[in-house]
Amino acid sequence: MESETTIRLADRARGISTSPTMAIDARAKQMTREGIHVISFGVGEPDFDTPVTIKEAAIAALNKGFTKYTSVAGIEDLKQAIVDKLKTDNDLEYSTGQIVVSNGAKHSLYNLFQVMVNPGEEVIVPAPYWVSYVEMIKLAGGVPCVIRTWEENDFKLTPADLEKNINPRTKLLILNSPSNPTGSVYTRRELEALGEVLVRYRLPVISDEIYEKLLYDGQKHVSLATLSPELKELVILVNGVSKSYAMTGWRIGYLAAPVPIAQAVADLQSHSASNPNSFAQWGALEALRGSQEPAKEMVAHFATRREYILERLQGLEGITCRRPGGAFYVFPNVSIAFGKRYRDELIQDAADLAKVLLTYGRIAVVPGVAFGVEGYLRLSYATNRKNIEEGINRFAVVWNELKA
Repeated sequence: MESETTIRLADRARGISTSPTMAIDARAKQMTREGIHVISFGVGEPDFDTPVTIKEAAIAALNKGFTKYTSVAGIEDLKQAIVDKLKTDNDLEYSTGQIVVSNGAKHSLYNLFQVMVNPGEEVIVPAPYWVSYVEMIKLAGGVPCVIRTWEENDFKLTPADLEKNINPRTKLLILNSPSNPTGSVYTRRELEALGEVLVRYRLPVISDEIYEKLLYDGQKHVSLATLSPELKELVILVNGVSKSYAMTGWRIGYLAAPVPIAQAVADLQSHSASNPNSFAQWGALEALRGSQEPAKEMVAHFATRREYILERLQGLEGITCRRPGGAFYVFPNVSIAFGKRYRDELIQDAADLAKVLLTYGRIAVVPGVAFGVEGYLRLSYATNRKNIEEGINRFAVVWNELKA
């Protein structure tokens, strides 16, 4: 029993789950500190360095004294660059008053749930989903309405499943394309079909487009907001520079939204984090306005890694793995391993398999239950080719030694 003097956390804090991806990464790093060579397929972070021109822009800003508070919603130059980017890349018209720059796209999402969701209201979340969506919704007092999607349909939400889950308590849909963890990419036709349902019910949608530039096989990104004026009024677009420009630690993300939502987010941010990092904003400005060649070269490397890891995984008996159209993840189905043993370890679920792979194979992967589905593992190929080759070799050794 707790002592009467024990300080109790708020219920909202007691209900927060640890990020499984970060937990796996922490265990892998601990093993590394112990002298064990662990190869991590865990955290979704480009292994490339930030392009030098971006770093130089931030350094120049530091040297010029841009180390003070900025406007809460971001410097005007960066907001204008975002407006220009949305027009050039996505054929979308926004004003700088509709843009809010935050401390990463994750912060943008958190802010949106806080200003849009009332206690008890539901947010539709297609699963598999990025791990933090559900926790953010709960922190806002909302209720995640998780809709399972299926491998056979490339893990995409269908209009029929969307419509049958809309009820008077439904406040939002969140849609992520390209997707973490599956790499699935919605086509224009698929988005149009979902958009018809959203417009019919006047249901707002947060469109998480952080992996927008990480596309393969000649695909072009389609932003949900481009499909019709009626739909644009319902779309809150979230993006950032972390994934496309190898700037994860810079913590610069942004949203584009109707003015009342943008203003509410800015007001909330003014009382929580204030402005995003001052000189990092100048680096982000260079990322958006400068040469895009480094980003394209990075995607080309990811494309060759994708081919290799897919071929190796699909060559292992019993594993199925859809071909991801974007991002830098594969999401293999490993459920055939359930009920088998590795040495004395019984594999009952993907978490057990991930534990065995880390303990005996010395590779870090994330079980699918972290993303709301059982039977799968997520492997990030945002690591160098040598690590991928050695990591999959280790995976294969463990996999081939599983016994019924």
